[in-house]
Amino acid sequence: MLQTSTPMMAEAVIEYQTRNADHFAPWDPTRPPDYWQPGPTRERLAQEAAAFEAGSLWRYWFSRPEDPARLVGQCALSQVSRGVFQSAMLGYSLDAEQVGGGLMHEALAGVIAEVFGPTVSLHRLQASVRPENHRSRHVLERLGFQREGFSPRYLFIDGAWRDHETFALINPDWAERQPPAT
Repeated sequence: MLQTSTPMMAEAVIEYQTRNADHFAPWDPTRPPDYWQPGPTRERLAQEAAAFEAGSLWRYWFSRPEDPARLVGQCALSQVSRGVFQSAMLGYSLDAEQVGGGLMHEALAGVIAEVFGPTVSLHRLQASVRPENHRSRHVLERLGFQREGFSPRYLFIDGAWRDHETFALINPDWAERQPPAT
């Protein structure tokens, strides 16, 4: 079950992040101590809701149908670029207890169908992954993303500058000579 950000979900987001802090630590940037406190979290979720409406960021939180109040994953399309690029950066995370069950693949496939569809109509998605994150690389490859490059010391993650691989997926329904939407 996919849902977009709203300030009312702050408690569920904080619980998701807290529950998975150790699981996310190797892959996430270090956050300030108050980052996951209720006030800042509600504010970020409100900003994300406004950005979603403006088409500049799309974050989807997901849960299992049998427990819709418990968040078990999220994905975000950020750095949305229109004009001649028509692209966005993809990031995602999944609850430690859900890893290996196909949930991330299912959720991302649905999101990709939406953003490659006529409503959003992106031409390209890009994701950067640490080379040692084999599960994440596998999800991208299974979805059809192609490895495009290697970026040494790309992002400051888990206390150091970390190498990343860049993967991209081109909208298969976008014709070679189809111009970007205006």
